[in-house]
Amino acid sequence: MHSDASMQLNVVAIRALTTEITEYRFARPDGGVLPEFTPGAHITVTTPAGANRRYSLVNAGDEPREYVIAVKRERVSRGGSRSMHEDVVMGMSLDVTPPENSFPLESASRYLLIAGGIGVTPILAMSRALAERGAHFEVIYCTRSEELTAYADELRALAGTRLTIHHDQGDPTRVFDFWDHFATPSTTHVYCCGPKPLMEEIKAISGHWSAQQIHFEDFKPVEVTRAVDQSFEVCVASTGQIFQVPDTRSILETLRSAGVRVPSSCESGTCGSCRMQLVAGEVEHRDYVLVGPERESYIMVCVSRGRDRITVDFE
Repeated sequence: MHSDASMQLNVVAIRALTTEITEYRFARPDGGVLPEFTPGAHITVTTPAGANRRYSLVNAGDEPREYVIAVKRERVSRGGSRSMHEDVVMGMSLDVTPPENSFPLESASRYLLIAGGIGVTPILAMSRALAERGAHFEVIYCTRSEELTAYADELRALAGTRLTIHHDQGDPTRVFDFWDHFATPSTTHVYCCGPKPLMEEIKAISGHWSAQQIHFEDFKPVEVTRAVDQSFEVCVASTGQIFQVPDTRSILETLRSAGVRVPSSCESGTCGSCRMQLVAGEVEHRDYVLVGPERESYIMVCVSRGRDRITVDFE
């Protein structure tokens, strides 16, 4: 559930980019101009299953008539990517928020853009903008194999010899060696988007650079589930329903899959939309919203977890 600023947009095109990645185009029903955005921006889409997911915009943002995103089907999906791939069809209307940008391009003399897998989406938009400006930039794009490399031709056209595409075939011993690009600090600004191991590698290898020059896109401010998590029961007081929350899913996802609708937006513990009353039980709070005594009376069901059994209810 989003604010009144959200829009109902139609799916006007669906295109398979690889066996795992699909591109979706959204437009107004009347074909009118959409709110503008800058490279690095994202939209939040409410999937047919009800999950809210953020996706970087691939296209140019000046007077756009479409929003273009690409979605990877995750092998271990919390429901968002699976719903996009299995449930979205041409002509469907979905709830979409206006673009936001927490990964903006800053003014710099040179740029190094690093993409891993589906993290190529904001990097492609940035490459297009920098190419149009005639800026000095280089792109390093790491994927498992050529067959799983989305937007390779588009990047080649934009970056030419400034593009390096590296395939590791899933072999940890064949990952790209970034050291030559970071050995000596420079005025270059680095933008990185990709899986957690890639971003951790760039953070580690750029430790002797100014932090203001290293930029990351990460849509997971908190971990929804962790390796140490255990299953527990959640009871909805007003209905008496009891649900088993597995170690790999959140309370919100468990309730949603059972047809219990709970308002939500960020699904990462930062907005407060999914707050429910905490009637009884012990809770591990993982959100960034509740403070002090509030944690005794409420729970953010998108990220926080219970022990054994907890009882919650709608406000």
